[in-house]
Amino acid sequence: MTSTVRAGSGSGRRRTLAEIAEKAGVSVSTASKVLHDRSDVSAETRAKVQRLLEQHGYLAKHRPAATAAPPGGLIDFVINELDSPWAVELIRGAEDVLHDANMGLVVSATHGRTRRARQWLDSLATRSTRGAILVVPELTPVQHEELGRLGIPYALVAPIDEPAPGTPWVGATNWPGGLAATRHLIELGHRRIAIISGPERRLTSRARVDGYRSALAEAGLPFDPALVRYGDFTHGLAHQHALELLALPDRPTAIFAGSDHQALGTYRAAAELGLRIPADVSVVGFDDLPFADWVTPRLTTVRTPLADMTALAARMVLRLLAGEQPETTRVEVATELVVRESSAPPIA
Repeated sequence: MTSTVRAGSGSGRRRTLAEIAEKAGVSVSTASKVLHDRSDVSAETRAKVQRLLEQHGYLAKHRPAATAAPPGGLIDFVINELDSPWAVELIRGAEDVLHDANMGLVVSATHGRTRRARQWLDSLATRSTRGAILVVPELTPVQHEELGRLGIPYALVAPIDEPAPGTPWVGATNWPGGLAATRHLIELGHRRIAIISGPERRLTSRARVDGYRSALAEAGLPFDPALVRYGDFTHGLAHQHALELLALPDRPTAIFAGSDHQALGTYRAAAELGLRIPADVSVVGFDDLPFADWVTPRLTTVRTPLADMTALAARMVLRLLAGEQPETTRVEVATELVVRESSAPPIA
């Protein structure tokens, strides 16, 4: 996560805005209003908070009023993890749109930790952020309330579950993607198909599994719970799941991985067991990250236009900043099956 510069007080550590608010006996939103020279704060409260802000190095009196800010400014982009091509694609889409709008992008990673999310909110209140794009599994009620108090418009990308009505969000057509991937394997002649999906709580994971089940039902094939595994969209846990699936007495002839990273874990498991892809087991991924066209064999996968998703989220935020409502608060971008070399008919 991006960090706040620590400077100022003799304690050697700059206090967070939440700590200053607590010391002043006011809310974080009130402290933020003083920091940004907003008018709806009493003179007595303003003076008390101002003294603490200056004492701890915020120097709020030198900041321009938020209402006087010129066109442009900063948009926060908050994501769970940064160390993957998936994250790079998401950031690229938002940056392209915001660059054209003469706005900067501040990227933060929470690493799935509540404390990091709290730090991000604290730092958000200390700078002139105009909006936020949130690629996080879920937004807690406290975080939603805090963003509302700070007056920061935001859009969610690929949330863990369908957000409350009126919340702007962008997702992908995960159910059709799961359906297309499984149909493809069935059309090749596979009858025993396993799936390694993401976390069971996530809407994206459940939708892909539902698409898989629908394709099986459509073809008159039985659903076998023993062939379903839930992971975390990374290669590590997928590798373990694939080892278990491919070691079954009646092992699957194909595995539908819920992400390209999970497909890589499956590749490794197959190699360790002396199995060839696609001769012994076909593999289909999800996302179509750049490496999918470079691995051997080239990965058949469901393309998710990740950059388009965050570009749409950025446009939603820009409309809100302009005082307009998005044309729709729910957008699902289309997925598309890309057939390459990792899927083939099973050997009889």
